Amino acid sequence: MQKYDVIIIGAGAAGLHCAANAARRGRSVLLIDHAKQAGKKILISGGGRCNFTNLYASPENYLSSNPHFCKSALSRYTQWDFINLVAQYDIAYHEKTLGQLFCDNSAKDIVKMLLAECEKFGAKVQLRTEVLGVDYNDDNYRLSTSQGDYNSRQLVVACGGLSMPKLGATPFGYQLAEQFGHSIVPVRAGLVPFTLHEQQKQRFGELSGVSVPVTAAANDGYFRESMLFTHRGISGPAILQVSSYWQPGESVSIDLLPDIEAYPWLKEQQAQQPKTRLATVIQAHFPKRVMQALADEHQWPVDQRLADTSNAQLEAVAETLNHWQLKPNGTEGYRTAEVTIGGVNVDEISSKTMESKKQPGLYFIGEVVDVTGWLGGYNFQWAWASAYAAAEAV
Repeated sequence: MQKYDVIIIGAGAAGLHCAANAARRGRSVLLIDHAKQAGKKILISGGGRCNFTNLYASPENYLSSNPHFCKSALSRYTQWDFINLVAQYDIAYHEKTLGQLFCDNSAKDIVKMLLAECEKFGAKVQLRTEVLGVDYNDDNYRLSTSQGDYNSRQLVVACGGLSMPKLGATPFGYQLAEQFGHSIVPVRAGLVPFTLHEQQKQRFGELSGVSVPVTAAANDGYFRESMLFTHRGISGPAILQVSSYWQPGESVSIDLLPDIEAYPWLKEQQAQQPKTRLATVIQAHFPKRVMQALADEHQWPVDQRLADTSNAQLEAVAETLNHWQLKPNGTEGYRTAEVTIGGVNVDEISSKTMESKKQPGLYFIGEVVDVTGWLGGYNFQWAWASAYAAAEAV
C-alpha cells in the first residue's frame, strides 16, 4: 500500500491548487480524480477563457448558511495572490466587466499553470482513478481505488458539487461527508437559467437570442445586468445571478427600464406627443418583438394614441415595465447550472483550516462546501482561497 502525507480527491480548481501548495510545504501529496482530464470545469468556464477571479471579491459576494464562514479564507488568500501567480506564468489576461478577469488566450493556460505548480513541488496527479471506499483506522485514511489502495494521515475532499454532470459531477463528496458524521445543507442548482410555463414559453420563446438590460430581484438578490430570452425561458447574467436567491414557487421581479421611472415618463410622453401610439413610445427602449410580446402578455393598449390612454392604463403598463412579476416554472437544473448551492455544513468545519470538527484530518474545500459565489469569478476565488487554507494546515 502506497503512503502519502496528504491525499486529495478531485482534480478541479480547488484540488489542484491545494495539491501544489501542500507539496510546496514539503508534504507528500497524491491528487486523484476519476476523470481522464484535470480541471475540466476550468476548461469550459468563461466561454473557454476562464473567468479566474474578480477584482472586487469580498465576503459579501457569497451565499452560505453562515455568511461569516468564508471571511477567514478569503482574507488570507486574496484575488491579488492568485493574480500574482498568473503573472508569474506570464498568462495574459483582461478585465471584461465588473471586475471579471479572463485569460486573453485560453482557459488551458490556467490548467497548465496549476499542473506545472504541482509538478514543480512534487505533487502527484493521478487521473482515471475511481475511489471505491474510504476507511479510517489508527489515525490513517485508507482509500480503496480502481488503481489500488492508498494510505494517508490527511484527506482533502475537493470533488465539487452536482452541477454539470456531463463533466463528471457526482454526489460523492456529500456521501463521504455523511459517512464521517457531517450534515449536508440541502443542495440545488445555482447560477442557472429559468424555464417558463408553457404559455409564456410559447410567447417569449420566439424572442430567443434577444437580450435586454434589466435589474432582476428575488429575496435578497438584486442585480443589474442583461437578461437573455431563450427557447425555454430566460437567462443572461442578471437572471443567472438572481437564480441563486430564488426559491421554487416564487416570482422574480424584473425592471425592464432600470434607468427610468416608467409612469412619470409615460405621462411626460403623453403630454409631449399625445397623437403618438403607445407602441411607438415603448419601442424607443425595446426591440419591436419584445414590446409586442409584453403587450400580448399583459394586454397593453399599444395601438391607442397616448391621448386616448387612461391614467389607469398607463399605470398598469408602468407597473409591468418597472416591476414585472415573472413566476418561473423552474430552472434548467444541474445540467446547465454553473454551481451547486448548499453542501457540507460549514458550522461543522473550521473556517481557518477547512478541517472537519467531527473527524480529525478530514478537510473540505471548494464547491462541496456550503459556500457559493456570485457569477463573475467569485467561485474560482473561493476555490483558490479554501484550497490554500487547507494546504497551509495539512
